[in-house]
Amino acid sequence: MLNASQITLENINYENQNSSFSWLINPKLNDFFFWHFHPEFELVFIEAKEGTRHVGEHISKYYESDLVFIGSNIPHLNFDYGIKTEYKKTVLHIKPDFLLREGAITPELRTINKLFEKSKFGISFGKETKILITQKFKEAHKLPYFEQFISILEILKILGEAEDFELLHREIPKSQFNKKEETRLKVLYSFIELNFNRKIEIDEVAELSNLSPAAFCRYFKKMTKLSFIEFLNNYRINNAKRLLMNAKNVSEACFDSGFESLSYFNRTFKKVTGENPSNFRKNFSKL
Repeated sequence: MLNASQITLENINYENQNSSFSWLINPKLNDFFFWHFHPEFELVFIEAKEGTRHVGEHISKYYESDLVFIGSNIPHLNFDYGIKTEYKKTVLHIKPDFLLREGAITPELRTINKLFEKSKFGISFGKETKILITQKFKEAHKLPYFEQFISILEILKILGEAEDFELLHREIPKSQFNKKEETRLKVLYSFIELNFNRKIEIDEVAELSNLSPAAFCRYFKKMTKLSFIEFLNNYRINNAKRLLMNAKNVSEACFDSGFESLSYFNRTFKKVTGENPSNFRKNFSKL
């Protein structure tokens, strides 16, 4: 049985708020145990010598690469956790209402609609499907938004028609968070999303949770396995990575993400990602 106190409700950030999807390109989280869930569908492709696939109650090893489509709110571990060798990872998050109505009434989208239904069990794909979509999937984030949308439809169609797949569960796995905790965390994450780029006092977030500052710190650590400052820094670094990937310089990424000190930003960025911001920006530009 999954332990609810170890599961984090992840709040997905959308670079374009009018978009139905969000990309993470080579997020370096191999030293970060991130057992989490979110309402969004997730398609992940990782290339690595070997790693661990932990989706719901399914745990297995993968070798060379892994391609998995995860349904809404299925708890899962980041696929790069514990990897010590070089690796590349592309993650696509798709809003839970994506093609919800259209998929049910449009014949051309029925294959994709059935894929979303199967994703409730978690799906892994084999070598043939990986060959068909790998290059398209790795390149799609570079396209203009409408072309990204078309490319994603094509990828989902290929996945929906694939025969070399495995359902990771016989029954639909469920998050063990109760509604009260889920609601409280959503409020906190929404607050962070709106205010991460300014100084946030513990008193503010404690008041949102109707807790004293000391009780809030204990509660947040219990629920996320991170202190509030650690979680906030991780959130800010993820935002800084997106800015760096979109041609912002290091100073802009630092201050636009809520850090007040460039030296502290550099130290925190390296602690979270394993490299300094300048190298991250340079390496991404080579992709």
